[in-house]
Amino acid sequence: MVELLGFKYKQCDAMNETYCKIMENYIDAYNKFDIDRMILDVDRDIKFQNITNNNIDMEINGIENFKDQAIKSKHLFKEREQKIINMEFTGNQVKVDISYHGILASDLPNGLKAGDKIELKGVSIFIFNDNKIVEILTALNAD
Repeated sequence: MVELLGFKYKQCDAMNETYCKIMENYIDAYNKFDIDRMILDVDRDIKFQNITNNNIDMEINGIENFKDQAIKSKHLFKEREQKIINMEFTGNQVKVDISYHGILASDLPNGLKAGDKIELKGVSIFIFNDNKIVEILTALNAD
């Protein structure tokens, strides 16, 4: 059993301990707005897709584009936190059930205003190759 961000997961064992550590680093860095640490284990050819309320709202290819988007997103939030609810491992994939909380730092084009709270739940699938994250697929829905 491995402790990850304060939670213990039976699914983490010697076989997938590396993935557990990579996930802990990625999510902890995301929560702390530490972009350089967040991309530490991300492949240079990363593919990222975000789906919110059943609409694809972002697709990114490549580490530079991923980093640029992370920097832009960083300034949109006063605070943000992803919490891991559960993790499942299948081969080189990790399915992570998450809850997401954020407070906006600025107004958004969709009508949300600075100070508004965002509460979402969803699933992220991380695909690995040579202990690097090569693909992230995230689907979130409003609580």
